[in-house]
Amino acid sequence: MSDLLLQRARETFGRDRFATEVTGIEIVDVAVDYAKCELQITDCHRNAMGAVMGGVIFTLADFCFAVASNAEKLSVVSVSSNIVYLNAVRGQRLIAEAHCTKSGRRNCFFRVCITDELGTAVAEVSEVGCNLE
Repeated sequence: MSDLLLQRARETFGRDRFATEVTGIEIVDVAVDYAKCELQITDCHRNAMGAVMGGVIFTLADFCFAVASNAEKLSVVSVSSNIVYLNAVRGQRLIAEAHCTKSGRRNCFFRVCITDELGTAVAEVSEVGCNLE
């Protein structure tokens, strides 16, 4: 991890107030084409059945993709996302890791894995990004 990339990502994506302030997502690690973000689960993240809301899980994945795909400069936006929910969250913290599996001149493809701190596989997200430059 580059301290400079991490600092820049935190400054840049700190302006994403929904993800950082409302949802409470933290950027833990960042490198080119990679990011790791975490979220401490609170009661406001739960649905009427007491489970973590699917939208919270997707927001974490989408934010992690944004950080990873824009680690060097802001130029990539998501054009397609697909999420598969695998298991209910068992722990109290969600962890997202985004890895680039294909990076082209105009498009990129990322896989984002969501787990909890107990190692439970919660969801997998595939995101296609478009480079606006």
